[in-house]
Amino acid sequence: MTGLKRLIPATFVVLWSSGFIGARYAMPWAEPFTFLAGRFVLAFAILALLAVLVGARKTSRRDAFHAAVAGALMHGVYLGGVFWAIRQGLPAGIAALIAGLQPLITAVFAGRILGEEITPRHWAGLAAGFAGVAIVLSPAFGASGGVTFATLAAAFVGMAGMTAGTIWQKKFATGGDLVTGTLCQYLGGAALMIAGSVAFETQTVTVNGELIFAMVWLVLVLSIGAIFLLMLLIRDGEMSKVSSLFYLVPVVTALMAWALFGEQLTMVQLAGMVLASFGVGLATAQRPGSATTTAS
Repeated sequence: MTGLKRLIPATFVVLWSSGFIGARYAMPWAEPFTFLAGRFVLAFAILALLAVLVGARKTSRRDAFHAAVAGALMHGVYLGGVFWAIRQGLPAGIAALIAGLQPLITAVFAGRILGEEITPRHWAGLAAGFAGVAIVLSPAFGASGGVTFATLAAAFVGMAGMTAGTIWQKKFATGGDLVTGTLCQYLGGAALMIAGSVAFETQTVTVNGELIFAMVWLVLVLSIGAIFLLMLLIRDGEMSKVSSLFYLVPVVTALMAWALFGEQLTMVQLAGMVLASFGVGLATAQRPGSATTTAS
């Protein structure tokens, strides 16, 4: 079991990174809030069935409320802000770079709110990771047509939503059943995106192969698989260390885009990937003798 647990962070990074590829397929064919509302409703339905099949424990109203709030922030605000910004023309690389600020913000607030120790080694790892991400994504700043106050604000709001949601989840919503808690998360995310769709969009959707592929992938692989892994990471690890994994997401996404769409990577960008990986390793490595044991 311990060996399998060690694979969770790497698996999470790969699955989470694939979400940007799915978004690239979906965004031309559906408005962002409408698409996300459908995604979250489908994820909720699948998890409701899973909860019945596995006999998931019921949760208290208090725990359900906190999970729904975390879901509205982590899924609704984060993805809603990022998808809306990209839909309006913000280059995906710039959006990813803004999202890459999330570990730094989380580290500060996790230290203050959760009482976690933030050591100089950890700050050095965060700084190295951010520098590596900036190097990898630097070519994206050449395409700046969609960079406006509105799109940048939306991306920053999305980043702040993910930060607040992960901290809220760690502080208030880690004690209940994993399936039931995630179910409540998608209820919160779906409610927010349905409201956004009704208030701001026309609910126009063009159904084709790319949209169906993107929806199936994002629901099953991201909304079910990756989110379960994230909940495990949040429950079992310090928030600052979990958040540092997000530094690798733009790097892995760049590799996927190179493999799938032929986007080229320079030697400087490859060096940035190495630096980002080093930073994550520095920030997440445990000091000798500091490893904690958990029941398996």
